[in-house]
Amino acid sequence: MTRAGHRRVLVVDDDRGIRLLLATYLRRHGFQLLEAWNGREALVEMRAGNADVVILDLMMPEVSGMDVLRERAADPSLQWIPMIVVSANNRRQVIADVLDLNVRAVLLKPFDLDALLAAVMECLEPVIPAPLAA
Repeated sequence: MTRAGHRRVLVVDDDRGIRLLLATYLRRHGFQLLEAWNGREALVEMRAGNADVVILDLMMPEVSGMDVLRERAADPSLQWIPMIVVSANNRRQVIADVLDLNVRAVLLKPFDLDALLAAVMECLEPVIPAPLAA
């Protein structure tokens, strides 16, 4: 069992089956789960300070994952939240655009659940700055 403590993961996907799969898997590893079916709901949860890490689909109704990433980039109060993108879109330009918006990992659907767990754990590790060269 992973030592996740009470870390909260927000899963944002319009596909209920994917949300259920991820929620079940991550709960088994000790995480608290929040779910949102679109970007609008995700931004509400993020602004409320409810998420320690976000797993975000790109293609959703109303407010897309790209819209969420752009909003996060423009809002200093959201920039600290680590983001993992899961998407069926494997176009190079889309992936490059996502990475330019300070995403910690991009996993293409269908993705490996263990790889997703590793990405979540990496997002939650404290960032230790490298020592400055003398």
